[in-house]
Amino acid sequence: MGDENDTGLGGILGRAGSAAMRPVRGLAHAGKDALADEAQRAIDGVMAGPLPEAVGRSLVENHVVQRVVHSAVETQRAGTGGEGPPLDLSELEQALHRTLENPAVSRMLQETINSRLTVELADSITKSPAFERALKNALSSPEVRHALERQTTGFGHDIAVSARRKARGADGSPETFFRRLVGRPRPDAAREGYGGLVTRGLGFVTDLLCIELVYLVLGGTIGLVTSIFGSLEPTWLVGTLAGIGGFLVVGLYFVVFWTTAGQTPGMRLMRLRVEHNGQPPAVWRSFVRLIGLALAIIPCFAGYIPALFDSRRRALPDYLAGTVVVCQADPSDLA
Repeated sequence: MGDENDTGLGGILGRAGSAAMRPVRGLAHAGKDALADEAQRAIDGVMAGPLPEAVGRSLVENHVVQRVVHSAVETQRAGTGGEGPPLDLSELEQALHRTLENPAVSRMLQETINSRLTVELADSITKSPAFERALKNALSSPEVRHALERQTTGFGHDIAVSARRKARGADGSPETFFRRLVGRPRPDAAREGYGGLVTRGLGFVTDLLCIELVYLVLGGTIGLVTSIFGSLEPTWLVGTLAGIGGFLVVGLYFVVFWTTAGQTPGMRLMRLRVEHNGQPPAVWRSFVRLIGLALAIIPCFAGYIPALFDSRRRALPDYLAGTVVVCQADPSDLA
């Protein structure tokens, strides 16, 4: 009877205890779920931070993989009492080659490369700050800048060399044509040491482009000044000053370059040089040559016709100033 009462009382207390603990268990489960979510968020935050990158860098810098492999090999040898066969790297390499040459492995690797996961991984890597920093450091390195400069310089040099070769090859064509018209013999090979019409023409066009660039700079400067202090008046005076300034720019351009260097930028590009007795012409000869240049151009470049028949390819400017235009030797042109 007492046992039955104890059992009945115990059952009642047990059921009451269970009922009383049910909210506690629910709260515990809720707290467990909340802690799990919070832990997940904490793990995501850690993985999104710099820790994985730092760990990977540390693994590479401290040769962790190499040490693990070495330790595994030493452990295997110690387990066999040091009597096992030594590790043959050549056999390991051959086995790796055989594995990579296996069609099934190749197919599996191809499927892995073409999978969506690989694309997402590559996209994630390229968008990562670490990749952006590495790419920025690589592009801003002195080696890359030097390679780009060398490539650009080499490309421009190749274009200039090709233009010079073609121009010098074309110098003889108009001479041969006009000589046939007048019944003159073919030009001799000695004329090739002097600048022909095609080569000199390309150099002159380059000089005109340089002069036009100077005009643009001066015109922009004058326009900026007039926008600040007001326009110049009267209009005819402005046009007169502009014309005089243009003649001065052209005159100084040719005279200064001919006298100091013996060649303008366009002539330098085509490897031409104005000489008088092997030296750059004097100032007065350069002025005379400039006048001869204008006289040769005015009648539709008729002043350059003598260069088709002269033994040293001299035109009207050269006759007046006593100069010649020679072709400078360029080893790259002979390559």
